[in-house]
Amino acid sequence: MIDPRKVAVVGCGFVGSACAFTLMQHGLFSEMVLIDADRRKAEGEAMDIAHGLLFAKPMNIYAGNYDDAADAALVIVTAGANQKPGETRLDLVKKNSAIMRSVAGQLRERQYEGMLLVVANPVDILTRVAQSCAGLPEARVFGSGTVLDSARLRYLLGEHLQVDSRGVHAFIVGEHGDSEIAVWSSAHVSGVPLHEFCEMRGYFDHENAMREIGESVKNSAYKIIERKGATYYGIAMAVQRICEAVMRDEKSVLPVSTALHGEFGIDGVTLSVPAILGARGVEKVVPVSLDENELTRLRYSADMLRGIYEGL
Repeated sequence: MIDPRKVAVVGCGFVGSACAFTLMQHGLFSEMVLIDADRRKAEGEAMDIAHGLLFAKPMNIYAGNYDDAADAALVIVTAGANQKPGETRLDLVKKNSAIMRSVAGQLRERQYEGMLLVVANPVDILTRVAQSCAGLPEARVFGSGTVLDSARLRYLLGEHLQVDSRGVHAFIVGEHGDSEIAVWSSAHVSGVPLHEFCEMRGYFDHENAMREIGESVKNSAYKIIERKGATYYGIAMAVQRICEAVMRDEKSVLPVSTALHGEFGIDGVTLSVPAILGARGVEKVVPVSLDENELTRLRYSADMLRGIYEGL
């Protein structure tokens, strides 16, 4: 029996701990179990967060094991090796895919029936691994994808245009990584096409601006890792937003990592595209408009991810 107010976080490194802390603050769940190969680390994180519950909402937070996660509405997997300076997300694929297979196998043994949110990198490949191993419908296994990348894009566009980024609507699609694509063709600011809004704000060099902002988004994680060793606050907030959409059945459109079956001319690959997200997981992929170049690049990204997955 699934407990609709319970969440499990697998992996208590920087990202997992930040996710646990952020979820506690927002009060989406009343029970949270932290699971880590280092049980004492999970215990320490649970204690540290629990000691601040006086200033938040009541929650039962504790260190546990996969038996404790068996009735969770949502299991969030952050477990995996960290990305090191100079290392791409795809460099992590072999060691982290083995970890993901282990986690998915543990849940399958317990006949887990909730939803699985994959956050560990490379997230698109690991989501595909989880979809094949967890024994759950594909719609209930999805990754954090390019939710954070899209937020970075909107933030940078807001800074560039000196406008509230919440009024900027633009997506990053494809791999959460080096082959990701900024969808400029359908981007807009409160209904005004992006190029028109740029000119309204005095910017006319669209090609250079798009290239610079796109590169800044793609390289954001590398820049942060160079400076502080890891990224975790941004992704924790993105995870919280995904959980909110699911647990409140919001039907929000978010660019999560999900399996495609013919959409955009892509079949049998898991990557990030806008999708309607609610209480049943991914309800439908949204056919966002792409120009010919963007569609070609998306298919290239899909082919690359397919090759890596098949190479496992």
